[in-house]
Amino acid sequence: MSEADWRAFLAADGVEDWVVLHGGPTAVFRVGSMVEGARFAEAIAAVPDLGPKATLTLDAKQVTVRLTRGVYRIRPEEVEAARRISAIARDHGVTADRSAAQEVQLAIAAKPDLIDIGFWRAVLGYEPLAADNSVDPLGIGSAVWMQDIDPAKPLRHAMHIDVSLAREEAERRRDAAVAAGGRIVDDSNAPGSWILADRSGNKVCIAAWPDGAPTPGWAEPEADPGE
Repeated sequence: MSEADWRAFLAADGVEDWVVLHGGPTAVFRVGSMVEGARFAEAIAAVPDLGPKATLTLDAKQVTVRLTRGVYRIRPEEVEAARRISAIARDHGVTADRSAAQEVQLAIAAKPDLIDIGFWRAVLGYEPLAADNSVDPLGIGSAVWMQDIDPAKPLRHAMHIDVSLAREEAERRRDAAVAAGGRIVDDSNAPGSWILADRSGNKVCIAAWPDGAPTPGWAEPEADPGE
């Protein structure tokens, strides 16, 4: 599990259905009913390469499959698991919808000596994935990760939202946010990410770098909160 495994997944053949989000490879498959989805999900559950952090979410319109919980926690086995699940989808006549795959995270920033991940785990009932984050044990709620604030800055605390999605969807999401009254605060890492704000200044980062979008402003990919 490493940056190399993330890059290997992005470069692999046969994983075109999959979007790599902050939480790792994810695919959304459209189904006609919950019964159809349950049959499809049962077939997925039998895939031998599924890891211990894999999750399946089912409703009447779609089955969402997440193979792991962190972009740098992808195992080599996840490539074959993704291929097998896509093959099962074809056998069931089910189609993947990359535009529907997304993940929302909450980033909580504080001065280094005031970071309190234990509080957030306790109040949310979350469990640790790494030293600086916490995740929903049900695999449904947004992950929470801690971010350092430069001690020299007067700001003591802040929060922002991270939204990761398919690389081909990021600009559409950015444009929709701007059309809804938002503004672009920082596009120096585009098309890998954009920072936007609403009219009150609340910030959100639209991130496509986990799915392989270039990030010209970075020497290396942004650190994964799951590591």
